[in-house]
This record gives sequence, structure tokens and C-alpha cells, in this order.
Amino acid sequence: MAFFLPSEVDFFPHPLSCDPDGLLAFGAEVTPSRLLLSYQFGIFPWNGPDDPILWWYTHPRLILRPSEVKVSKSMRKYFSQEILSCTFDQAFDKVIRRCRDKFREGQESTWITDDIEETFIELHKQGYAHSVEVWQGDELVGGLYGMALGKIFCGESMFADVSNASKFALINLCRYLEKKDFWLIDCQQATAHLQSMGGKLMSKTDFFTYLKKNALITTDNKKWID
Repeated sequence: MAFFLPSEVDFFPHPLSCDPDGLLAFGAEVTPSRLLLSYQFGIFPWNGPDDPILWWYTHPRLILRPSEVKVSKSMRKYFSQEILSCTFDQAFDKVIRRCRDKFREGQESTWITDDIEETFIELHKQGYAHSVEVWQGDELVGGLYGMALGKIFCGESMFADVSNASKFALINLCRYLEKKDFWLIDCQQATAHLQSMGGKLMSKTDFFTYLKKNALITTDNKKWID
């Protein structure tokens, strides 16, 4: 049974006490400090704009190790022919807005509410949230955003306005994270798209073991680009 969180609460129930579907708690406000706390324990908000705030610890957890990202033959030309270009943290506000506004088949509304958008923009200003932008010439045609904590990157959402733009963003992110010795990307939700690119399911207890080790890491991810 999900726990109720009063607005003034500054802690979360143990992640492994979540329901079989991953629901852990409901209530409390989405704030920068609360998101920083929740993400350290693999907990994230996910609800519609008219729903109460729901906090999840989904399992089994889909993760992607940066060194194991799959680059298909069809994707290789995007790098060899420089069809697209990639930047980091150059248009965070635009990326999260495009992720929010992107139509997704079978989805009537977006979980990126006003509070989520404003909170992640503030976390970006604080140096925790980061974006990957994909450009076709001077036009923003794809990208993704998420939060870097220790050696784990928590992926949030991605969008693509041209074919393979989101894959291009993810591959570039993985190559960057591999250089920085990141352990994994937390994909949160299992999708065929991410699994085709190397994502694998991890049990909730194994994932929590990584979270506990990651809590001891003091890497300054605010210095995202050298």
C-alpha cells in the first residue's frame, strides 16, 4: 500500500517497500531539494497534470551501461557523415519544453507538469540537471535531459523531430558518460526502444545496491563539460 507524504515531510519510505507495480507514495510537493533526495534512492514522481503527485520505485529497473550502448549500422552514418551535431547544456529550457510538448501515441497528457518543468530548470541552474541537444544546422531537432548524481545518470525524457535524433542524443550521452566512468543510466521505464539500444532489466534489490554505493560518491557533476 502506498504511503501518504504530508507536504512538510523531508524523508521517503524505504524504496523496497513499494507496491508490486512500483508505486511507493503519494502527496508532498515537487521541490528541488525533495527531488535531489528522492533520486538518490531511485524514487521519482510520475503522474498526470490533474492527478495527485505519485512517487515510484519501478522494478525491475531498466538500466543502460554507457559502454554497452548499441550503435546500429544505420546510425553510424550519422557520425561519419556529420548529418547531425550534438551539444550539452546549451538549451536546457528548450529541451525540457520540447519533451513536454511532444505528442506521444497512446498518451493523452504529459507527466512533465508545470512543477516538474520549473523544478528541473532550477536543478539545471544549480548544476544537477543536464541536457543533450541535437541540431540539424541551426535547428533543434532532438534531445534529452536528466540528472547526474555521483556515478548514475537519471534519464528523464527525450524527443525527436527528425529520424534517429533521440538515438543520436543517447549515444553521445553514453560516450560522454563512459569517459567520466559513470556506472549506468537509470532509464526508469522499460521500453522496447531503450532495450534495443542495450538497456537491460535489473532487479529492485540489485539496483538499490548500486544506489547505496553511489551515495558514497562525491563526484562534482556540476562541472558537466570540461
